[in-house]
Amino acid sequence: MEKEHVRCLIVGSGPAGYTAAIYASRANLNPVVYCGLQTGGQLTQTTIVENFPGYPEGIDGNQMMLELREQAERFGADLRDGVMVKADLSKAPYTLTTDEGKEIETDTLIIATGASAKYLGLADEEKYKGEGVSACATCDGFFYRKKTVAVVGGGDTACEEALYLAGLAKQVYLIVRKPFLRASEVMKKRVEEAENIEILYEHNTIGLYGNNGVEGAHLVKRKDEPDEEKYDLPIDGFFLAIGHKPNSDIFKEWLETDETGYIKTIGDSPCTKVPGVFAAGDVADPHYRQAITAAASGCKAAIEADRFLRMG
Repeated sequence: MEKEHVRCLIVGSGPAGYTAAIYASRANLNPVVYCGLQTGGQLTQTTIVENFPGYPEGIDGNQMMLELREQAERFGADLRDGVMVKADLSKAPYTLTTDEGKEIETDTLIIATGASAKYLGLADEEKYKGEGVSACATCDGFFYRKKTVAVVGGGDTACEEALYLAGLAKQVYLIVRKPFLRASEVMKKRVEEAENIEILYEHNTIGLYGNNGVEGAHLVKRKDEPDEEKYDLPIDGFFLAIGHKPNSDIFKEWLETDETGYIKTIGDSPCTKVPGVFAAGDVADPHYRQAITAAASGCKAAIEADRFLRMG
């Protein structure tokens, strides 16, 4: 089996991974970056990014990630295609195994594998992704000012998304599968009192339609079994708020995670309980999940990795 030893291994290539690579390269750590299944991370699934500082006219998500990649390469980061399928963090140097069977031994590890938004599994979600389908109201809500949108979900996150969009959109529909909201009483009260939010209880989305992006959703309202009412709801945007799954599975044996799988770090730092192992970006962030916060945590992780090596 092919083996290689590196000083700093970065797993993941979104804003956190690329920023960590930039800082680690400039610190002469000679980082090796494995880009994962989705090179560039979740931003490559969006169209225009308007809320990242430094782009007054906005920037295409793919272009932004390409520029971050080029910046990392300029400073000497070794960027590679490939996915890590196994990790052994029982002792240093730590060993990770790629999907091609190669073992990488590393003195420091920065985990920037991100989190994947959960979708309903409809073919139309993929069809209209970036054209009316979104999993981030903070990222894309601005495009729906004075328009009509729907949010799917019944928990605190869905209520937060609905309330955020209510400040921008003309009308917000909250599509809830159950006959009640799972959200806290405070969030539930706020949503119920919002004038431009309508809660559609016991509704399921079975499809989307539109010629130029999303123009509506095919809904099913459950009545007394087995009766169902099917109808179309005209909307301009369709937001998923049914949760995210952190891409942390191969590290769970060695690191602390919360009940969802987000990696726990020590205080406000990117340090995990394993010395020399750091977590950055959405894989360790159940709260903000923004490109700017991911990039900042990638910076912190690289600085901590440099300190660890210098003090080691």
